[in-house]
Amino acid sequence: MFIAYAVVGTLLALALTASATFTLQRNDQIVANMQRVQVPDSWLPRLAGLKAAGAIGLVAGLWVTPLGVAAAAGVTLYFIGAVISHLRVKDYELAPAAVLALVAAAALALRILS
Repeated sequence: MFIAYAVVGTLLALALTASATFTLQRNDQIVANMQRVQVPDSWLPRLAGLKAAGAIGLVAGLWVTPLGVAAAAGVTLYFIGAVISHLRVKDYELAPAAVLALVAAAALALRILS
C-alpha cells in the first residue's frame, strides 16, 4: 500500500504544484475558470498557497504518516469544495475538479492503509 500511496501522492503533488504555479501566474484558462465559478481575483494567491501546501504535505507524508493523512484530507476537501463551487453556479465543466477529488481521496485511503 505504501508504494501505491507514494505513486499516487507524488503524481497528485506534481499536479497541485503545476496548478498552484499556473494560478499564481494568473494563467488565462485558470482565471477564466475561477471567474466562471465566481471566485474573486483576490482569492487566487490564497488558493494557490493551499494547493502548494497540499503538495508539500503529500510529499512530506511519505516520511511522516499523520502529515500525509492531513494533507490528503485537506486536498480532498479542497476539490470537493471546487466541485460544489461549479455546481452552485450550474457550471458542469467540473471533470478536472471531480477527478482530482477522487485521486486525493484515493491518496487519503492509501496513506491510512499503509
